[in-house]
Amino acid sequence: MEGWEWDVIVADGRSEDGTQEILAEFCACHSRFRMVDNEGLLVSTGLNRAIRKARGEYILRMDARTEYDSTYCRTCLEELTRHEADNAGGPARAVARTRFGRAVAAAYHSRFSTGGACFHDVDYEGWAETVPYGCWRKSTLEELGLFDEALVRNQDDELNLRLVRAGGRIWQSPRIVSWYHPRETLRGLCAQYFQYGFWKVAVMRKHRMPASWRHVVAPLFVLSTVCAIVAAGVAAWLGQRELLLLATAGLGLQWLAYLVALVAAAVLTAARSGWEHLPVLPVVFAVYHLSWGTGFLLGCWWLLGRPARLNYKTSKFTEVNH
Repeated sequence: MEGWEWDVIVADGRSEDGTQEILAEFCACHSRFRMVDNEGLLVSTGLNRAIRKARGEYILRMDARTEYDSTYCRTCLEELTRHEADNAGGPARAVARTRFGRAVAAAYHSRFSTGGACFHDVDYEGWAETVPYGCWRKSTLEELGLFDEALVRNQDDELNLRLVRAGGRIWQSPRIVSWYHPRETLRGLCAQYFQYGFWKVAVMRKHRMPASWRHVVAPLFVLSTVCAIVAAGVAAWLGQRELLLLATAGLGLQWLAYLVALVAAAVLTAARSGWEHLPVLPVVFAVYHLSWGTGFLLGCWWLLGRPARLNYKTSKFTEVNH
């Protein structure tokens, strides 16, 4: 960027696909680029290592799986300083290459799947509770204590939650342009949102309340479904016909209403994004809800009885990031 002094720090989580060698060679030829060893293998540990090594006044986070407009860095800094914000970022514009991935991207921008967080709205401009990636003054991050290295997922949301509760302000601008590549397989999407739900419990435990009440809607739906199935099973085993009918009727009505909502949301989303997505969208929406809700409930069972700073290596519900 002309007129700015800048450097780039890449945190590599000990990649085994040749990335380290490529980065080392590139950094040796370009003095502005440096590489740090992310020995913790997590996003949070890599970010903190890079932030500590940074020499500049401002920090811009840029993740993999995302493409950035050529004006991204400059616009982040302009928006941050213009609005005297403590963090600035743009909406999460989702793009994909495969048919399933495009349906995931379309659902990503629906309030039905995400609960209406501002960063899913590509046109929203104003103060927000969180933004993707981020742009801060380094001093702001240092005052907050950097990212929480106990969190495998949701470390960005948790840091922004601390920022807002400390009196800071987060600005979102559609002028800040990037394109996020969502998971493009059913298995990948399930794993991603299962982990998001699972680790949201750790954030809630740390702050003793949910960041938003929308975070508990999907878990309550999954829990009510499980309770109805268990009640029906117990009633059948005990020979309680009336209880069995009540449990199955309740379960049936709940899922009938949910299926109607799935189809309605799919039609509205397909009308905006393309009718070719319609057959896949109900499945995608269900994966968002059920994976998140199941992960959240298992997080409650797994995390709440364990130490506050759980070593992620003891958990089966993680995905190491390189």
